[in-house]
Amino acid sequence: MPQYLRIRGPTPGLWQSSAGTSNQVTEEALLVKKRGLLALLLVAIPLALAAAGCGGGGGDDGGGNAEALPSSSCGAVRYGGDGDPDFLIASDLPLQGANRALTTQMADAVEFVLGQHDWEAGGKSIGFQSCDDATAQAGSWDSAKCSSNARAYANNETVLGVVGTFNSGCAKLEIPVANRAPNGPLAYVSPANTYPGLTQGGPGTESGEPDNYYPTGKRNYARVVWNDQFQGAADAQFAKEQGFKKIYVLTDKETYGNGIATLFQQYAEKLGLTVLPGKPEAWDKKASSYDAIASRIKSSGADSVFLGGIVCNNGGKLIKDLRAGLGPNVALFGPDGWTPIDDATIKTAGPASEGMWITQPGIPTDQLKGAGKTFVDEFTAEEGKAPDPYTVYAAQAAEVLLKAIDDAEGERNQVASKLFNQDFSDSILGSFEIDENGDTTLGTVSVWQVKDGKGVFVKTITPDPAFVKG
Repeated sequence: MPQYLRIRGPTPGLWQSSAGTSNQVTEEALLVKKRGLLALLLVAIPLALAAAGCGGGGGDDGGGNAEALPSSSCGAVRYGGDGDPDFLIASDLPLQGANRALTTQMADAVEFVLGQHDWEAGGKSIGFQSCDDATAQAGSWDSAKCSSNARAYANNETVLGVVGTFNSGCAKLEIPVANRAPNGPLAYVSPANTYPGLTQGGPGTESGEPDNYYPTGKRNYARVVWNDQFQGAADAQFAKEQGFKKIYVLTDKETYGNGIATLFQQYAEKLGLTVLPGKPEAWDKKASSYDAIASRIKSSGADSVFLGGIVCNNGGKLIKDLRAGLGPNVALFGPDGWTPIDDATIKTAGPASEGMWITQPGIPTDQLKGAGKTFVDEFTAEEGKAPDPYTVYAAQAAEVLLKAIDDAEGERNQVASKLFNQDFSDSILGSFEIDENGDTTLGTVSVWQVKDGKGVFVKTITPDPAFVKG
């Protein structure tokens, strides 16, 4: 089985996984963040490890048998409890590319919440690993990496659940693998997936969804963020309020981008707006120039452009070329794929992003109350920076997963079934439910605008459910 290198010092019990081969001595520089006052830099003691038993089962003592996930995708195991952890939870996020600052903070939020629970749930001691579903080449999530990660989680009997994924396209690949895990469906709770078809049919979904993601017939996936049926409706409502008449719609062609672009068009047309060019036009994330797209938009007479996709897909260059070709009077706006606003969109697009409107889930973090305000204040004090809205959602996803583990009394094959019909009162995101499909009852969208090189909150929109579902 995997060997562990225990780290002694100001943070008792904190440990990381260490790997080696027969008769080989290794030395690593380990950077361990102390939860609290200090960051401790440690150098690992050379450790000889026997290859026999690598990947094997647990020991005979019944405790401390957590099996670390592969270092090819996952960071060191983080744990601050007594002894060694029995089990793990993992986060599955794209830790490379334009969203790195955000997703790294999201992983830290999962660790933070687990620490608040004293590294325990369901009567079990639990460690945490932050796993990466991105590649440097893609600069975003990668399909092969997502599939590989899902297999690693599913086949590791000491993983009780996963906080993830971040991208809906990655979720489409990981959920079915986790659903067929050898010892029963593995629980996933996403802080960020908004594609509707992952949990339900209806507007913006494809034939066979969501059943094709659950081959066992049992659900194992929930999310704490509203789906794009709400966001598409809110964005269309916002466009009408702004007085836009002719809106050109672009998509990055990915699951999320196609879904939100199509939904926005459907809702905008229901509100009597003109949507061009008839169906969402794709932008190629590998293109070196988007001048031709800008020319077509200008010729169409559109007064605004909706960007259905994610900033990681060459979004900064797209915004620069559109602004250069369209001038300052054609509005640019988009959904939460353009967050974090300051650290991704503004950073990559620069001054060209000035004036752009962006929507994202929930209310601004400084407006949260109760448990939400407590989390924001404590996390900010520890990290030295206020959490992004999606970081708050990651913390809430961790809370949902840990509650399911509690309700399942730590039995992995029962955790997934406990995700549904949960009721949360005065939780981080307020009071809400996770319904029988795994969807949240929250549906508020916040609107932000880039002003003077910074994302500024403008207003919130809560679409009428009758309009969303109608």
